[in-house]
Amino acid sequence: MGESVLIIGAGAAGLTAAAFAAQAGAKVTVAERNERPARKVMITGKGRCNVTNSCAMLNDLVASVPTNGRFLNGAFSRFMPSDTIELFESLGVELKVERGNRVFPVSDKAVDIVDALVKNAVQSGAEIIHERVSSLVINDGKLEGAVFESGEKFFCPRVIVATGGLSYPQTGSTGDGYELARQAGHSIVEPRPSLVPLVCHEGFCSDIQGLSLRNIEITVINSENYREIYRDFGEMLFTHYGVSGPVVLSASAHMKDITPGKYEIHIDLKPALTHEQLDARVQRDFLECANKNFINALDRLLPKKLVPVIVRLSRIKPSTKVNQVTKQQRAQLVALLKDLKVTVLRTRPVEEAIITCGGVDTKEIDPRTMQSKLLPGLFFAGEVIDVDAYTGGFNLQIAFSTGRLAGLSAAE
Repeated sequence: MGESVLIIGAGAAGLTAAAFAAQAGAKVTVAERNERPARKVMITGKGRCNVTNSCAMLNDLVASVPTNGRFLNGAFSRFMPSDTIELFESLGVELKVERGNRVFPVSDKAVDIVDALVKNAVQSGAEIIHERVSSLVINDGKLEGAVFESGEKFFCPRVIVATGGLSYPQTGSTGDGYELARQAGHSIVEPRPSLVPLVCHEGFCSDIQGLSLRNIEITVINSENYREIYRDFGEMLFTHYGVSGPVVLSASAHMKDITPGKYEIHIDLKPALTHEQLDARVQRDFLECANKNFINALDRLLPKKLVPVIVRLSRIKPSTKVNQVTKQQRAQLVALLKDLKVTVLRTRPVEEAIITCGGVDTKEIDPRTMQSKLLPGLFFAGEVIDVDAYTGGFNLQIAFSTGRLAGLSAAE
C-alpha cells in the first residue's frame, strides 16, 4: 500500500483525485462536508452537466482559460478532453457533442456524471466520509494531517485541497479551502465572481425580462479607453436586473475591476446582415405594410416583446405611418438594431456566479504536480486554485485534469 492521502472535498476534482490516487496504490480517504458528494456538479449545465468541451488542441484548451491558462499546460496535456470522454464512457455514461463542442451525457442528467465519479472513486478503493475539515496539522513546517470539525485529528502525510470556490455556497463552496491554504502560508488572490450575470443601467432590461435572444453578437467595450475587450456570438437573456445567458457569462470573465459605467455591451441583433443588407430588409418589410403604424411593422424583424423597446429607443413615434418614416429615421433604426447598448453597473453576487475567479496563487503551486511550493505534501485541485475558464465545459475539464494530476502526484 502506498502513502495515505486525505482529499478534502468530494466534487469533480476531489473524486477524480481520489480515483487516480487509489488506482496508484494510495490509501485514500475523502472528507466531504455535504451528505451527498458533487452537489455542484448536479446543477451544472442547468442540471444536464456540460462535462467537458471536445476541443482537440491543447492551445485551444489553454486559450479558453483567461485566468492563468498557461499554468494548466501540464495538467491539460496529461489529461485532455478526449481522455475525459473516454473515462466516462468506460464508466458506462454515453456522451454526445452539441453546439460549441459542448459534451453532455446522452441522458441529459447530471446525476449520471455524479454517480460515475463516485463509483469510480469507491471502486478504485477510496473511502468517502462525512466530515468537514477545520484546519491542517502542521508541525515544524511539516504537514501531518488535518483536524475535523468534530475535533478528531486525521493523520496522514499527503493532503489534497479540492474544496471549490465561493460560488453556489448552498452546494458547500464556502471558501474553506482558502483558509486551509492560508494556514500553510499561501497567498489568496481575492475571490470574485466569474461567469456571472450582470446588473445593467438601462430600465428596458426589466421591461423585457425573460426574453432570450439567439444568434446575436455582443461586443464588450471598456468605456475608459474605448477598447474592445471581448466579442462573442450566441445566446443571451434579459432579466429584471440586466443581462445573463451564455455570451454574457463568458463576457463577465473579461471584465476586471468593474465600476458603474466602465463596461458597455453592444448587441448586434442581426449579425448575419450588414447595415446595407439590413436596411434593404427593413425597406422590404415596410413596403409590405406601408399603411400600418410603425409599431405594428416590426413583428417579422424582432421578437414581439422587444418591439416596444426598439420603437421607444428609435425615437420614431409609434403611430407614424410606415410610408412616412424618413430615410434618416430608417437609418437610425438600422443603426439601433446593429448596436443596442447596455451599460454594466456591477456583477450579481458571487453566490450567483457559476465559478469563482481568484483563489490559491498559481505562483505558489508546482504546475507539474499540483503540489504546494511552500508545504511539501499539500496539493491543490480544481476551483480553489486561481484559474477560471469560459462556459462550455472548460471548468469541469480543469477539475478533472488538475484532480488527476494531484491524485497521481500525492500517491507517489
